[in-house]
Amino acid sequence: MNYTENYKGVKVDVQAPTIDVSEAVQNEIRSSIDKLSRFTPKIKAFDVYFKVEGQGSTANNELGIRLGVPGPTVFADEKGGNWITMMKSITDKLIRQVQKNK
Repeated sequence: MNYTENYKGVKVDVQAPTIDVSEAVQNEIRSSIDKLSRFTPKIKAFDVYFKVEGQGSTANNELGIRLGVPGPTVFADEKGGNWITMMKSITDKLIRQVQKNK
């Protein structure tokens, strides 16, 4: 499920070729943008990459997010089992990168 949306002036591009992104995960994406907007108001793009490797109980989920802001590339990724937990962890990583780049 790939989709693009405009959320509060931020172009959100979600790449999830092998999974369906639930409404709860979509809401967490929007929540992450809201949280990051408090640290940098210049967000132009928010690219989210979902990837599942393996099958069944051996499946490994990977989530990556690229934040489109002026300056150096801001990217973080995480491996785990729960998309929302990984999203929150990545958001914290992105906040630290944005603060360091100021």
